[in-house]
Order: sequence, then structure tokens, then C-alpha cells
Amino acid sequence: MNAPLQALAFNPQQAIQQVSEHWDQDLVKQISQYIEIPAKSPMFDADWAQSGFIDTVVRNAAAWVEAQKIEGLKLEVVRLEGRTPVIFFEIDGTKSGSTDTVLMYGHLDKQPEFSGWRNDLGPWTAKLENDKLYGRGSADDGYSIYAAISAIAALKTQNTPHPKIVGLVETCEESGSADLMPYIDALKPRLGQVGLVICLDSGAGNYDQLWVTTSLRGMLSTSLKVQVLTEGVHSGDASGLVPSSFRVLRQLLDRIEDSSTGRMLIKELQCEIPDSRMKQAQVTADILGEELYKRFPWAHFDCDGSSRTMLPTTEDPLEALLRRTWYPTLSVTGADGLPAIKDAGNVLRPYTAFKLSFRLPPLVDSVQAMQALKTILEDNAPYQAIVTLDGLSGATGWNAPESADWFDKAVNDASMACYGAPCGYIGQGGTIPLMGMLSKGFPQAQMMVCGVLGPKSNAHGPNEFLHIPYAKKLTAAVAQVIAACP
Repeated sequence: MNAPLQALAFNPQQAIQQVSEHWDQDLVKQISQYIEIPAKSPMFDADWAQSGFIDTVVRNAAAWVEAQKIEGLKLEVVRLEGRTPVIFFEIDGTKSGSTDTVLMYGHLDKQPEFSGWRNDLGPWTAKLENDKLYGRGSADDGYSIYAAISAIAALKTQNTPHPKIVGLVETCEESGSADLMPYIDALKPRLGQVGLVICLDSGAGNYDQLWVTTSLRGMLSTSLKVQVLTEGVHSGDASGLVPSSFRVLRQLLDRIEDSSTGRMLIKELQCEIPDSRMKQAQVTADILGEELYKRFPWAHFDCDGSSRTMLPTTEDPLEALLRRTWYPTLSVTGADGLPAIKDAGNVLRPYTAFKLSFRLPPLVDSVQAMQALKTILEDNAPYQAIVTLDGLSGATGWNAPESADWFDKAVNDASMACYGAPCGYIGQGGTIPLMGMLSKGFPQAQMMVCGVLGPKSNAHGPNEFLHIPYAKKLTAAVAQVIAACP
């Protein structure tokens, strides 16, 4: 019988070399194939079960994981009736005395196509250009399961002891993770005592260092419809007497938002920013400076022969960071009842409907916010117009727990080893419903919420890309943090 291999200390440089080769030889290919499958989230593909795209990406990812033959890894595609599937994998721990579990998270469902892609790019066409892999879902979040398994493989290659590791990859995240909680309840006996969560679905302030997310905004979504007539009528005959449905809707929005500044007016959508987050935000603002707002694809225009660029709501880096992480906001993301300009005649339209997307500060309760919003918008409508809110849904944000000393040291060591720069800490404006669920279920767990969504990566929009060099280093950094987990 051969003697057991001796446990070795983790070598970051060896891990970087291994995962880089794995990315170049296999992962870029796998993620490119994933991009080409329009596995849109159920909110955007009501017939997802019939179309089969979600099942295809799940089947492909599961087959790839099993083909890696990671020692001790067991994988299962779990399906609860009437819900989107999840991939669950687990590996027994090899670290003596470790009682905690590392939970790795990602998702495989995607946002819809959106418009505005470059002529040579498309949402379902993978293209590698200048170390960037373009295509829908490349960075949000198709890479996650491949990076997670590659990180584990790096640990196994070096025979580095590690705690028990489980993975949970869902297919409903872009629809608010409506199916996730039943799976967590069903799988909870197999999760163990989660001591570290590694969520690979977040962003990065730049591509120069490891970034750990400290907070996430919550969200509300609803369709607001104002109806004044049963059918359209001649605008010359009716305007001035019949109120415009658009004007009524605008009045309703004035109840909740100051249109001159974008400031939200409902107290239930506000919260105090903790002192610790203000201090972290100042450090991050000093690191990123004007890149906090220059990263966006601002519209350029010519005026009197001189080129100009749209201005952000603020050019102060700290204020810019807070506005996208700790302030509530409203965005109109869609509309009904408005014909295309080429089809619009002189008609007073019977109704106007807007799709409203609210971002909530991390500490705001989404249920209370929904109740306040519903009351304010539906009560005492101007002219007694018919006002309806459809599909009102929400998710509460998340504020990271206080970091343990070992965790702070681990992420900083990993950032220095893999990037040559200290770890950065940043709040994100997006929402990951899982984080709130896990914080409630495992209040003592450390949260390594990270990802590849850096400047101009443009998740949800056109020309989404995955920054390959950053993803390689992140993969190695994740392995190093797992190795440091007690």
C-alpha cells in the first residue's frame, strides 16, 4: 500500500499557473459554448421548461464538472416540482479539526438580449478579443461554476487540506431567486455549518486587485398603469378635457421622486449609512477616484462645433459611490401604451404603463417599502384615474457581517499574492437575494462576495464581457482563501 501523500502548504504561484493553463485550455471554450445558449431566466422566458435552454446549460455544466474527476466530489442536479433546477456538489473536508463548510455559489440563468450590441458582437455569439470574452452571461454568471471547480482542483493538486466544500448553482437568480429558498431548505441537512460563503456573482472596482463586496442594495419591481379611457380618441377633440394618462402617471411619480434631483421622497425607502461603511467608502473613493463615473458609456454630442459629454449626477467620488450603493433610486425600464414614433398619430391614448425598478439601500426592509409604495401610488389618484400596480415584488438588500481576523488576512494575502495589490472593499448597487437568506441562516459565516463585473463589463446590457486575466487571478485567489479557512 502506498503511503498517504503529505499535506502541503498552499503555493499561490503554482495555483496561478495551474488555473491560467486551465482557463486557456478549457474554460474559455466551455464558457463560449455556454454563451451561445439563450438560457434566459424564467422572468424573461415563461416557457423555459419547454424551450429547454436552462436544462441544457445545467446538463452541460454538470457533465463538465463530473469529467474533471475531482477527488471525492459528488454532484447532483436537484429538481423540485415546478421549479428551476439547481446543481449541488459536495466534497468532504480534509483539514483536521475543521467543522465548518465552505459554500460556493453561482447561477446559470441569464438576462435577455437587450439592444445596442456592437455590429460584430451579439448576445448569443461568443467572441474573444483583447483578453475579453464577449457574450450574454459570460461574466454574469456563467463563469462561476467553472472557476469554482478550477479553484478546488488547484487545492487538490497541491494536496492542500480544506474544510468540507459544497456548491450551489441556481437557475433563477435573474428572476429574483424565487425558487432558491425551497432548495436551501431541502438541502440544509447536507450543507452543514456554513462558515464561509464564496459568492462569485458580484463586481470589482477595477481589474488591479481582489475586491470583496461589503453591501448589496435591495430592489422592488412593479408595473404601474394609469388608464383614463376605454379606447383612444382624437387628440384635437379630447385634449384639454380628458387628462393625459402620461401626465397623471407623471404626477404619481412626483409623489415618490424629486424629478429635479432623483432623490426618493418615501421615508420607508431610506436608511442611515453605518459609520464603518462610510469609512470603507472613503478609502474606496480614494482608490477609484473619477473612474467611479467614467466607467459608464456616456453619450457624446457636438454643440457649436465642440464635443461634449454627458455629466453624472455628481463628480465627487465619495458621493458617487454612495449614490450607487446606499441611496434609493427609481429607474423606468419599460413602457406600454406608447406606440413607436413612426406609428404615432394625433390620438389621446387610453392608458400609459411603466415598468418601475427601485433599488433599495442595504438595510431597508423590502416588504415595508412595498407596502408604502403601494399606498402612495394607488390612493387618491388624480381625476380618479384607474391606477393599478401589477407584479409587485421585492428583495431586501444585504450588509456584510463584521469580518473575522482570519478572513481579513486571507483575502488581503490572496490579493497580494495573485494581484500584487491589497484587497479592496466596495458596496455594490445590484441585488443577490441569496446573501440575505444565507446571512439569516448562517449569521456567523464570513462572506466572500466577489466577481468579475469590473469597469465596462456591462452585465444586463449590450457588449457584456468577461475579463479573462482578472478571472484567472480571482480563481487562484478563491483557492487561497479556502486554504486559509479554519
